[in-house]
Amino acid sequence: MAPIPVIVMGAAGRMGSRIISLLREQKEVSLAAAIEYQSHAAIGRDAGEAAGGETLGVTITPDLPRALKHGRVIIDFTAPEVTAETAALAAKAGIPLVIGTTGLSDGHLKTVRAAADKVAVLHSPNMSIGVNLLFRLSAEAATALGPSYDIEIVEAHHRMKKDAPSGTALHLARVLADATGRKLEQAAVYTRHGSEAARQAGQIGIQSIRGGDIVGDHTVIFAGSGERLELTHRASSRDNFARGALLAATWIVDQPPGLYTMQDLLGNKGQGAGGRGQG
Repeated sequence: MAPIPVIVMGAAGRMGSRIISLLREQKEVSLAAAIEYQSHAAIGRDAGEAAGGETLGVTITPDLPRALKHGRVIIDFTAPEVTAETAALAAKAGIPLVIGTTGLSDGHLKTVRAAADKVAVLHSPNMSIGVNLLFRLSAEAATALGPSYDIEIVEAHHRMKKDAPSGTALHLARVLADATGRKLEQAAVYTRHGSEAARQAGQIGIQSIRGGDIVGDHTVIFAGSGERLELTHRASSRDNFARGALLAATWIVDQPPGLYTMQDLLGNKGQGAGGRGQG
């Protein structure tokens, strides 16, 4: 079977370069095109070399419309506005899309959902298999422990991360709210300070730490009377996210139009899973 030609958006970025590095090791996929924005310093360079490895014979270009003629699936870890534009172009070209970009606004998500009416789109705040298991275990723990246990989420990332809280932390909060019958918009508390910081019943706390080169840590704390349960995932390398994205790319090409998550890929429907019914 011929390898699946993949278009990588943000090819010279942190995630894009790791995806390209790992892509060369897999027989199931090949690099069809590497895309960066027009003024990026990597434009014109070989994608493999820019990713810190041997040349691949694929030049980094800003021309996504032309690249769409050569790829069967797109992987996008860029910025919200870029992802929204990519989703619209992918839908027009009939090419499935894997999105790992976080910080998407309601407007960006509307564009992604519109694209999913025409092509298969897998959108996940975190491509790690371990993190997606954390989503499921957190929901199960919240259901089993009940309302007498307070819920807090603490996430930590490198100093350069632009959005806070992380998309993973926000999705964890959504999963926990759904599992406990709460509305996240009412339950979420993003910071506490001053003399009126006492916890209110039903809150879900979400706290962010930024510093150094932390790849990504996420902890869910269930604090009861006399005991505390903590579920933690720590990422020591971006490679697990890159591998998950490549796995998603090989899976999504065979799916009908719809909006999917990693939970669908892993077969864990029912705990934050999207599928075609995801709004």
